[in-house]
Formats: sequence, C-alpha cells, structure tokens
Amino acid sequence: MTQSTTRIPYNIQSGDAEIQLRFLADDDAEAILAFAQSIPKHDLLFLRRDIRNPKVVAAWINQHDRDMLRTIFAVSGGKIIGCAALARDELSWSMHVGDIRILISPDARGSGLGRILLKELLALAADMSLTKVTASMTPDQVAGIAMFEDEGFVPEALLRDHVRDPSSGNLSDLVVFSLNLERAASQRTVFGSPEA
Repeated sequence: MTQSTTRIPYNIQSGDAEIQLRFLADDDAEAILAFAQSIPKHDLLFLRRDIRNPKVVAAWINQHDRDMLRTIFAVSGGKIIGCAALARDELSWSMHVGDIRILISPDARGSGLGRILLKELLALAADMSLTKVTASMTPDQVAGIAMFEDEGFVPEALLRDHVRDPSSGNLSDLVVFSLNLERAASQRTVFGSPEA
C-alpha cells in the first residue's frame, strides 16, 4: 500500500466536536452503510455505484486494500460524517489520473470539513505521482462546485442526462471538473504559495 506523506491519522476540532481523520479499515462496512443511508439519495448520484449496497461496499474495501481506491473518513462520536476517496486504475491508459469523490453528512456541511478532505486527497494524489485529478457532480451541488473551483479545478465536460435518480426517475446532468497537478504546482511555485 502506498505510504502517504499526509498527516493522517489526526484529529481536528469543529465547534464542540472532535473529528478524527483516518484511512478506511477492513471492519468499516457497517459504518459505511450507515453513513450512506444518512446522505440524501440525490447527493449520491455522482458516484459510479450505489454505496448503500453491501456488495458495493465490500468491493470498495477490497479496492482500498489493493491501493486502487484510497479512502479517508472523518469520524465523530463513533460515526462516519465525511468520506473522501481517490480512485485510480493502474491498468488503464489513464493511470496518471485519479478520480476524487467527497461526501459530507448533511449535519457536518458548511464546517470546512470537505475542504480539509480535498486537501488531503490532493496530497495523496501527489504521493501517488498522479498528474491529473477529476471530480464529478450534479450542477445543483453549488457549494461543492465552489470548493473545487477554489482549489483550481476547472469544468472540463458536461454530460447531459447522465444519471437517473432511482426514486423519482428524474435525469440529471453531470459536470466533470479537472485539475492538472503539475500545472497547479508550477503556479504555486511562481506565485509563492506552498499549499497543496
């Protein structure tokens, strides 16, 4: 498994709550399923698979163990309140690209937790020698889009009617954002910002 130069595991304070950031563990299946149930269904549409399904969660844990889907959890009071994953495919023509997925529990939104998790994933991407990362979301996820754009991501594609809400049957577009990590690192050097 890739050794990360990120600080994980570590704790942060958010109001009165202490939140632990840690990597996924083999015995997290039940906690992941409980977390997935706490997320509004529409907010799961950008994911390639339905993480409310135990088979999907088992495959997720297996991919993490094989270093293909690195996952960071934010845990408070024994429950997962945030999740950030970085997926890559070593066998594809795009092995230099990672796909970022971030989910935050509705109760923890607006606290800056998503931004902290995104920065940790960008550090992981650098550790893994990735040169580009992507993120997808529905156009109505305004706060998520703003967070990614603040970190330098740019819209790269709009996939019309790409996902279907299983409850309502409604179709939604999917916006794909990307960040060239080498270009971003060069810009930080030129403008004097050391942040990942």
